[in-house]
Amino acid sequence: MAATVSIENLTVSECLYDFIENEALTGTSITSKHFWQQFAAIIKDLSPENKQLLVKRDDLQAQIDQYHQQNTPLNFSDYKAFLTEIDYLVPPVNDFHIGTTDVDNELAKMAGPQLVVPIMNARFALNAVNARWGSLYDALYGTDAISSDDGADITKTYNPVRGKKVVAFAKDYLDQVIPLATGSHSQAISYHITEQQLMVSLDNGQQSPLVTPEAFIGFTGSITTPQSLMFSHHDLHLSLVFDSESATGKDDSAGLSDIMLESALTTIMDCEDSVAAVDGEDKVLAYRNWLGLMTGQLSATLTKNGQTITRTMNKDLSVQTISGDNITLKGRSLMFVRNVGHLMTNNAIIDSNGNEVPEGIMDAMITSLVALHDLKGNSDFCNSSEGSIYIVKPKMHGPEEVAFADKLFSRVESALSLPVNTVKMGIMDEERRTSVNLKNCIYAAKDRVVFINTGFLDRTGDEIHTSMMAGPMARKADIKLTPWIGAYEDNNVDVGLACGFSQKAQIGKGMWPIPDQMSNMLATKINHVEAGANTAWVPSPTAATLHALHYHRVNVFDLQQQLIQRKVANIDDILTIPLAENTNWSDAEITEELDNNCQGILGYVVRWIDQGVGCSKVPDINDVGLMEDRATLRISSQHIANWLTHNICSPAQVQASLEKMAAIVDKQNANDPTYQAMSSDFDNSIAFKAASALVFSGAEQPNGYTEPLLHQYRIEKKLEQQ
Repeated sequence: MAATVSIENLTVSECLYDFIENEALTGTSITSKHFWQQFAAIIKDLSPENKQLLVKRDDLQAQIDQYHQQNTPLNFSDYKAFLTEIDYLVPPVNDFHIGTTDVDNELAKMAGPQLVVPIMNARFALNAVNARWGSLYDALYGTDAISSDDGADITKTYNPVRGKKVVAFAKDYLDQVIPLATGSHSQAISYHITEQQLMVSLDNGQQSPLVTPEAFIGFTGSITTPQSLMFSHHDLHLSLVFDSESATGKDDSAGLSDIMLESALTTIMDCEDSVAAVDGEDKVLAYRNWLGLMTGQLSATLTKNGQTITRTMNKDLSVQTISGDNITLKGRSLMFVRNVGHLMTNNAIIDSNGNEVPEGIMDAMITSLVALHDLKGNSDFCNSSEGSIYIVKPKMHGPEEVAFADKLFSRVESALSLPVNTVKMGIMDEERRTSVNLKNCIYAAKDRVVFINTGFLDRTGDEIHTSMMAGPMARKADIKLTPWIGAYEDNNVDVGLACGFSQKAQIGKGMWPIPDQMSNMLATKINHVEAGANTAWVPSPTAATLHALHYHRVNVFDLQQQLIQRKVANIDDILTIPLAENTNWSDAEITEELDNNCQGILGYVVRWIDQGVGCSKVPDINDVGLMEDRATLRISSQHIANWLTHNICSPAQVQASLEKMAAIVDKQNANDPTYQAMSSDFDNSIAFKAASALVFSGAEQPNGYTEPLLHQYRIEKKLEQQ
């Protein structure tokens, strides 16, 4: 049993208490007594309401299950009326525009990539916050964004053939975003600054200005021999870097050695789906890293190429204008922190009734306390220039739950003596009851909302669980082709624009899940920009740099003004259940689907349970690395649970698939010295038992969530390891 401290009728894990007392409160001007009194009052007042919201979830689900069991085949108009009758579908509020103020430009006025990173890994967190700027040359050279054909292989030493392809791609890009009035950047032999503007000398003897001279905003180094030139396009910045001694610069007529792109404008520091935090010790690691980011003191030491490197947060960039003024550009990504949802409790704090405290209440209070260090200037680095705290709130079901989060944030503001609506809210549109009531959900937080984002995987997991009894679902790949997904994605944009999000808040799209397929990402992820989203998730800093190219190709805010005029998505399409049109699958097709799901489940769960890794690149059944977190686990486990419910497969078939795939996952992890095989002892592998429970008990899990079982088995594993 971990050591605890008693304070204000709370029993607090000693490590969490010490962190708050000796680290988080220091420099905030908030006394220990005040903090704990206020925290205890919030817990006492809001925990019962939190619990009641979860009861309503269960009650609605029970009614929906019963309806489907009694109404086969489904009559859609009757079904929709039923959802309205039980208060699942609510009448939309009157038209309104959000009133959120004090929003940083990265969220309101700029459009660009967004990273989501597990906050418990300091190195990953630093990589993400420093991904505000990225090397286009490196991103192209080191990925399949550039073909390896014709001798352009990626080699340990610099390959000039590949380098030439990179430069050609990059200069073609420059011709599109900062074109010359005459000629091409590929013809440039020098860039020089006159008193009036930037001029480019070409290899044919001509001099050319930019088509848009005001795109050039400044330089570093001397005006006669600049080290870099800074430009702006679609309110994103890019910098031409000159070094005639570098591998690329010495082969370039103008000495151009790289192009730095403003890349990850925003980053979500994640305390939720991408981490495995099950107790006070884990929560303190998350909170301490968030504190390090808010104070600018976070660092991570690693060994690279035999050398020890210490990573810290990047400084801002200072650029001199032609007129002699200096302008400062942010050197770091603007940070959100993603709290957990309303479901889970955590044993880090026990209330006066002996109950674990809702983890979402803990997160709101403690992550906001930590963010005070940014607002009070306790750092050499500024996160929010507007004095705001940005919290993403996930997994909320309908407007009542958003209203509860709004109330919670208001109580936190009062407790920490913050102005009303200092704490801004990002709403994840990833649950069915939120999607079909999105306008009302936004209205419930209309003066603090800064973000709505779709999440295909969680949204599909909830789609399956909500309609578990309606019938067997289509195969997973076929679900992507059903009407509700396109309508759901369009509705998110339509409602956001109708509520006044354009140039006031973010409308976001989901993750690119295949980090090794950057060529494919470049070809397809522009769809997220063309859909009207001013941000979308990417799996790495390199992907952020490449995805930034898309925001130069499309002026999102101009596009949004066009999209406001279109016909809005049909709510009936969103409510269309992705049932299989027929279930005449062969045994081979059923086995293939089960194997695919089981392999993904086991590959993720074994790392979560045994190693406490909440998000990683997991090889799929074809050894393609996919970014996996709890959302991918939710959809896979719910899909098998649905097929079991409707006798598409038998428990014996599922068990056979789990055991077969466990051996494959063991083989895929054979080179990991810390890995513990599952297939050698199924009866005693806690990870295998966890994966099995997620499948066989999937239909009974609250809203199909994986957290309760993952936490249970992770705690069991930690006790075994101790």
